[in-house]
Amino acid sequence: MTHMAITTKPKVLILGSGIAGLSAAIHFSEFSDVILLAKSSLSEGNTRYAQGGIASVWAKDDSPAEHKEDTLKAGAGLCREAAVDVCVNEGPARIRELIEWGVKFSWTPDHLDYDLHREGGHLKRRILHSNDSTGLEIEDALIRKVKSIPNISTYDHHMAVDLIMEGKLSNETHVPRRGLGACLGAYILDCKTNEIFALASDLTIIASGGVGKVYLYTSNPDVATGDGVAMAYRAGARVANLEFMQFHPTCLYHPDAKNFLITEALRGEGAVLRNLRGEEFMKKHHELGSLAPRYVVSQAIDMELKRTGDAHVWLDVSNIAVDEFKTKFPQVHSMCLKFGINAPKDMIPVVPAAHYMCGGISVDENAKTSVTGLLAIGEAACTGLHGANRLASNSLLEGVVFAKRAADYARERLVKAPMPKAKNLPTWDLGRAVDMEEQIDIAATWREIRTLMWNYVGIVRSDRRLRRARERLALIRHEVNADYWKFKVSRDLIELRNLLSVAELIVECALRRKESRGLHFNVDYPTPIDSEAHDTLI
Repeated sequence: MTHMAITTKPKVLILGSGIAGLSAAIHFSEFSDVILLAKSSLSEGNTRYAQGGIASVWAKDDSPAEHKEDTLKAGAGLCREAAVDVCVNEGPARIRELIEWGVKFSWTPDHLDYDLHREGGHLKRRILHSNDSTGLEIEDALIRKVKSIPNISTYDHHMAVDLIMEGKLSNETHVPRRGLGACLGAYILDCKTNEIFALASDLTIIASGGVGKVYLYTSNPDVATGDGVAMAYRAGARVANLEFMQFHPTCLYHPDAKNFLITEALRGEGAVLRNLRGEEFMKKHHELGSLAPRYVVSQAIDMELKRTGDAHVWLDVSNIAVDEFKTKFPQVHSMCLKFGINAPKDMIPVVPAAHYMCGGISVDENAKTSVTGLLAIGEAACTGLHGANRLASNSLLEGVVFAKRAADYARERLVKAPMPKAKNLPTWDLGRAVDMEEQIDIAATWREIRTLMWNYVGIVRSDRRLRRARERLALIRHEVNADYWKFKVSRDLIELRNLLSVAELIVECALRRKESRGLHFNVDYPTPIDSEAHDTLI
């Protein structure tokens, strides 16, 4: 879709089309014109691939206080209590809203209420799901809703190159003495034509998702290159807690399977982890065994693989009846069959893979960043809900809750006290840039960064490995910067630049934390330290 249809300056620009971006578009459309951009197709992103579900209090024997307790325990002392209170108390209303917008969650066999799963770290069943394709169901329902609203314009295959900052405009007379000032919009790349244009907005919302592709092995789709985090950082926004990368413990291990996640809900239904000798090893690491929090399970699997030299472990699903397995987990069942695994009769080979970034652009309870005119929601944001480790299925909840809060905060400001717009945004300056003749350098550098991050900044870290990663990334930075200014911008080059920025920020955060806590485990500082129980801010 071409940008030529955009004839006026939109009030609200949303970058990203996952659960957070789509929900925000719906809420903002009540009082604003909305432009929503998707880097790939409108439906492509982490939301679509979320199997497990969305966590919220629904059962009569559950309560927000219990959901809060489980979240705080998983967060290992770093959750921001105000953010947790917001999510657990406002969550049920957002679930009802999703249902009103057309999301169909799975029912119990008697069809009297929604079927609730239990996942690692939850002491109660509170995971609403749509079989094992919850993200797909939510994404499709929200897209249908968004497309029915006339003042929301959606543009796929468009991505932001950089935010347009007040302090960089030479024709502005009110430029602040310090910093880059307010965000006035973004430079946008039409990925199909490679044309770049300026798009002004009263408010810009980053909902660009995660950073999983910074690692060699990940459950994330190819679009998860940390674009929003990198752009916000370049614009002067604070980022926080990027050392806390959650590695999903059970991704399908098969040479032909790309990034297929084996839902944690299987362990909630009785599946257990075993090593290749058939031994159930999780009891040695946590009292909840295979239902321990994700970071405990991932670290335990990593230790088991290092101890034995094996390539994977087994997920034994034989405790689940065949009919129940096929009915509740049809996606997992069909994918296993595709690769010759007859589950639940056969055990499923699994390994950990980078899955979710608990840190991100630092925001408050209204999704405000440290930059005027810029909000951030979803996985790109660090609200404080997850602390040092995300409780399973709290991510989709965070996306819808903070999308609504962002709109509530912005409503009065946009309607009653709009920010002054720049009269003339400068066009994108190509300078002396030329077309890149070969893509081999981008592909090779991309692979080098991801391999380096997996080997040196993975599940288990050390100061020596982190310092080595920082030194090598600095050399790569010199090469990538040279290419960025020499060649015309393309999606691949933008993603490489952003991926590198995020890698460097993860390493810097990890080096600053002199302890092990939650998802961050450093063999040089193997225990948590009270004095380190604070956010890592850059």
